[in-house]
Amino acid sequence: MIRKGQGLQWLGIFILALSFTGCEVKRPDMVLSDADMESILYDYHIAKAMGEQVPFTENYKKVLYLESVYKKHGITEAQFDSSMVWFAQNPDILAKIYERVNEHLKTEKNNINHLIALRDNKPETSSPGDSIDIWAWQHVYSLSGNLLNNKIVFSFPADSNFKDRDTLRWTAYFRFNKGRLDSMHALTMTMQIRYKNDSLIDCTKKIYRSGYHSITLSADTLGAINAVNGFIYYPDNKANNGVLIDRINLKRYHDRDTLRRAKNDTVTLKGKKEGGSDKDSIIKKQEAPVLKIDDSHNRHQLERPRPVLNEPGIRKIERRGSRK
Repeated sequence: MIRKGQGLQWLGIFILALSFTGCEVKRPDMVLSDADMESILYDYHIAKAMGEQVPFTENYKKVLYLESVYKKHGITEAQFDSSMVWFAQNPDILAKIYERVNEHLKTEKNNINHLIALRDNKPETSSPGDSIDIWAWQHVYSLSGNLLNNKIVFSFPADSNFKDRDTLRWTAYFRFNKGRLDSMHALTMTMQIRYKNDSLIDCTKKIYRSGYHSITLSADTLGAINAVNGFIYYPDNKANNGVLIDRINLKRYHDRDTLRRAKNDTVTLKGKKEGGSDKDSIIKKQEAPVLKIDDSHNRHQLERPRPVLNEPGIRKIERRGSRK
């Protein structure tokens, strides 16, 4: 037997359930489905973007672009507008559709940027983060020394993912067909970092033997990087001693050392005790260890190189007027 209070409780639950049922979204038959609307909106916004690019004298093309979308999906403009009115009244559903449309547009944009980079032989925007390989070209080359096949050239413009005092290390593995080269036919490997204040540092190496070879460059005082350039040149080789260059990478390391800018070993700070009297506190700043670069086979993957500018082969060129 149900008591009076329990009966009222169950009646309230029943009425609440009916109210939720009455609030369910009812979609008229004329309104397009979510999947259809997603496909149409994707094409619709591409057509709108194309229309924004046409000159003023060709404004009629904007209408043609949109009509082509309706024709492609077998609908009329009136059907599209009516469906958009209903979706606008149900923003939660429309928001989910636009999330998928935006993901689709983002994926297509990345694919297009990749194709453009391949066409123009230019790198895409580098990946963010530390210890990143930013090499954007093929990883295997075969050079014969002939006029049309004697060099590898790259230029990587800096983007927002580059930081001040970054270290760049260009590494490749060289395989000569006939052992060691003489000085007349040695390869030249050069890398250069150009900074936004027009200063630059570069390094050139001669490659005589097979194995890993690398160039590492960085600077602590030259500011923001403008571009990283480099080339490998193989002179005319009458002995037909070709070279295979593979495992190419260009690593970018962000600097994590905050002590390199310190000029003094100690700094005296004035402070106060809790009682109000002054005291001098000495803070010692330790010099950061300099990592020596060894290009041998066993140490070609050192984690965070920080070379100094007075190493052999590295030179620093200041911009004009930089010295007082």
